[in-house]
Amino acid sequence: MSAQQPGVRRVRRAFAGLALRTRVSVLAALGVGLAVALTSVAAYATVSRQLHHQRDQTLLARARAAVSSPLGDPARLVQVPTAALGAGDLRIALVRADTQAFAEGPQSAPPLGTPELEVARGDRDYSVRTANIGATSFRVVAVPAARRFALVLAQPTTEIDETLRRLRLVLLLVGLSGVALAAYLGLVIARTGLRPVERLTLAAERVAATERLDPIEVQGEDEIGRLTAAFNAMLAALAASRDRQRALVADAGHELRTPLTSLRTNLDLLAQTETGPALDPIDRAELLDDVRAQIAELSALVGDLVELAREDESGHRDERPEAVELSSVVRRAVERVTRRAPGLHFDTDAAPWLVDGDPNLLERAVTNLLDNAAKWSPPGGTVTVSLRDGVLRVVDEGPGIAEQDLPHVFDRFYRSAEARTLPGSGLGLAIVRQAVERHGGDIHAGRALDGGTVITARFPPASSPALG
Repeated sequence: MSAQQPGVRRVRRAFAGLALRTRVSVLAALGVGLAVALTSVAAYATVSRQLHHQRDQTLLARARAAVSSPLGDPARLVQVPTAALGAGDLRIALVRADTQAFAEGPQSAPPLGTPELEVARGDRDYSVRTANIGATSFRVVAVPAARRFALVLAQPTTEIDETLRRLRLVLLLVGLSGVALAAYLGLVIARTGLRPVERLTLAAERVAATERLDPIEVQGEDEIGRLTAAFNAMLAALAASRDRQRALVADAGHELRTPLTSLRTNLDLLAQTETGPALDPIDRAELLDDVRAQIAELSALVGDLVELAREDESGHRDERPEAVELSSVVRRAVERVTRRAPGLHFDTDAAPWLVDGDPNLLERAVTNLLDNAAKWSPPGGTVTVSLRDGVLRVVDEGPGIAEQDLPHVFDRFYRSAEARTLPGSGLGLAIVRQAVERHGGDIHAGRALDGGTVITARFPPASSPALG
């Protein structure tokens, strides 16, 4: 077995190296060849058995007819011409139990042996066997002829052998023709059936070479059609991802340009004071404060970009979620934002709710929601936070969101006209939406009855509550 394994592996490697259409053609030829071989063997065995059986029955019938005829006297049977028994190629002999044989002549004597003697002695009712005289094969039968005598008939099998030889030739030619035809048809069918796969292959190579994500025409609803549709869906997802990346880079570049330009201007002014007139201490302090504020704004923007990119990447990783108690996440976020906005009051009502997900990402999202509410709330205002049945509502007492801004508040880098004068990157609510959707929920913003902003996020329950 170990000696055969390397050879088997080499055959497998060689077969795997063939083109798919060639493999299909080879498999079709092998399948048809095996079927033809089995059919040919069965047909040949059946015909051969039937021909020999008919020959045996004919010989036995002739021998019994000769014994029961008026010429059945043992002394006269051997003198009967073979034509009288229905065939000119028969050989006839009488064999006595003491092994003495009587025949018309040495050239017409059939093969004699133990089976024929057993019939003469009465040990057997008849015998049938194949025996050879020189290069000629004979079918030999023996039947009782008289007391302690047996009549032996022998006929050459040349005719049957010739018929079987022709049959073997015909079966071989038909089998080879069938295998060749199967290989050709397998190649044609493989070429036709794999044409959509070839189109997919060319499309994939085109995408790799040109980076153009054009969809492929879907033909049919079979497995190849479904594969084409899935490939188109993949192309669409790649195109959308590329568009998002381009938009992120473009928006990030636009947002970074302003603080970098301002920072560079302020640093140039500070550098000029080293060689030129000194700035007034108050102006210098204001300039340094402005630089620090711009650096803080730039750091926050870069941090938000890194966080957004990290969540984009983690959203495609196969991570096993854990059951998270969302009410605990909300309370921790409220405590954190309260320390940053001590002048506001946070009215919190959070009922227990388990969510499958990432606790750090959830806390970052809730914190961003509360920071947004705190930024727009007036001094001494109240931010209402409630969590009931997986629905998180954050309501502030600010000026609210204008109708034209409502569809865009969760877009990256979107900032309303009022928000452009306030610090921020325009990424906070985009991070919130991404986190909520990653956890299977949805989020929307609206106006509260008293004019403030209400943001509602819905989270589905955990699939395994027992984990909590």
